[in-house]
Amino acid sequence: MAVHKPGNFTFGAKHQALTPLRVLRGLVCLLVMFSTAFVMLIFFGFISATVVRFFSINYSRKATSIFFGAWLALWPFLFEKINKTKVVFSGDTVPSRERILLIANHRTEVDWMYLWDFASRKGCLGCIRYILKSSLMKLPIFGWAFHILEFIPVERKWDADKSTLNHMLSTFKDPQDPLWLALFPEGTDFTEQKCLRSQKYAAEHGLPILTTVLLPKTKGFCTCIQELRGSLDAVYDVTIGYKYRCPSFLDNVFGLAPAEVHIHICRFLYDSIPVSEDEMSNWLVERFRYKDHLLSIFQAQGQFPDQATERDLSAGKSILNCVVVIMLTTTCMYYTFSSAWFKLYVSLVCAYLVPATYFNIRPQPILGVLKK
Repeated sequence: MAVHKPGNFTFGAKHQALTPLRVLRGLVCLLVMFSTAFVMLIFFGFISATVVRFFSINYSRKATSIFFGAWLALWPFLFEKINKTKVVFSGDTVPSRERILLIANHRTEVDWMYLWDFASRKGCLGCIRYILKSSLMKLPIFGWAFHILEFIPVERKWDADKSTLNHMLSTFKDPQDPLWLALFPEGTDFTEQKCLRSQKYAAEHGLPILTTVLLPKTKGFCTCIQELRGSLDAVYDVTIGYKYRCPSFLDNVFGLAPAEVHIHICRFLYDSIPVSEDEMSNWLVERFRYKDHLLSIFQAQGQFPDQATERDLSAGKSILNCVVVIMLTTTCMYYTFSSAWFKLYVSLVCAYLVPATYFNIRPQPILGVLKK
């Protein structure tokens, strides 16, 4: 059995030092992110995703994408303008505002956050949804936001996940609803130990031996393709690489890493994806074999081939968005602390979101004619 050493993505020792100023700046950023998340969720997300949904699912999703798109835009602003992380795109140049399924490698715990940098450039930041492990739904505040944003929680056990996945995907078929559905087929983030186990499994089953990614799990991908066929425009195969080290969440907050994020995109028309489950599974495995090749090039050269041009984030628009979100947060928090009615509203919304998130409760339109 041939087992190959997992790839090492270290490009020297370049990183930022954790200075007192960076600690203070990071704590301020955390305070801003948590407070704005809470206000956007309680005062705007609840109304758009719950109240409006009683009348129209389509308008509910569009309103939710606007409100949360404004909040999510704070993160690319933090990464690119405050932390000075360079985001480099390569591969295919893709159109804006498509309905897509996005598959990506999972190198670290914050890969999904850097997809926001990509989505923001395509006008789809507020409509990105993730298939994520169900334990994340238990996070305070953010678990509620994941529910409002209609993320799909999975246990990573197919017998338990099949019905949940089928049910949630069946609600995303309306072409009028904006949708970027993101899936990490590896099922977990990359480590050397996980890579060795993946290589052992691949060798025993005659599958490709991969060194920079894990062998993908195919059932979730096949289900997404089957359920959403005819309602999406394309599949984006996204490969992410970091210089000079893979970042953690706190690295992002304190601006320690990464110095650069490289994002390679391959776009496939939805109709070009195979129909049978076996062919779909083989297609996905081949895409991860190609990812392994791309990441080997990145490891050797520090960049992906075929660098493309994507517009930079507008500093002016980013600052204006940040100011508006902070002003809304300040106003809502002022009235919450000064008004008994606002306190009652916040208490009732929190009381609703706890069971709604736990039991995955979502209102349906009260009039069938208004469902869409």
